[in-house]
Amino acid sequence: MSAVKLSVIYYSATGTIHKMAERLTEAGKQAGAEVRLRQVAELAPEEAIASNAAWSQHFDDTKDEPKATADDVVWADAVLFGTPTRYGNVASQLKQFLDTLGPQWQQGLLADKVYAGFTASQTAHGGQESTLLTLYNVLIHFGGILVPPGYTAPLKFTDGNPYGVSHVTGPNNDAPLTDAEYAALDHMAQRVVRVAGRFKGEG
Repeated sequence: MSAVKLSVIYYSATGTIHKMAERLTEAGKQAGAEVRLRQVAELAPEEAIASNAAWSQHFDDTKDEPKATADDVVWADAVLFGTPTRYGNVASQLKQFLDTLGPQWQQGLLADKVYAGFTASQTAHGGQESTLLTLYNVLIHFGGILVPPGYTAPLKFTDGNPYGVSHVTGPNNDAPLTDAEYAALDHMAQRVVRVAGRFKGEG
């Protein structure tokens, strides 16, 4: 059986979701998957980006990275979507990308794939769960197979998010990822690849 194809597709303003996506990419590769790491296009006006030094720096650092296309979802057996919280919702940049997938959705090309998500917010109750649940509404419409981590390993009682993986960046938006979150990211990638492999094996 060929390797599971995993796409990690994300939007990141100041870099936290980017770091989480990179960790998922490495964990996916270690689990035996062929992985594509793709950033969705930035939509915000230049003046908004320039108003935040961290946002501006991250935009410059990643502007030449491969951008997500519909093919990155169609190609994959499993997709991990990442977004910061925006008022308890999916960031408009990722939502815009999802909204462009209508033609592929109509053809049934987004169905029967394994999906899960990851997010970050400044505060512990800043909408992490609602953001992931809102994202999953879209994936249900795709006909996707949701494979959140749940409480499938003891480490999830430390990381504490059964809906996906999340991080609290703190009031200055700069709190680093912890070992607990790295372990949770590794677990989610491994679980998604393993489950996708089972479906792939069944043809």
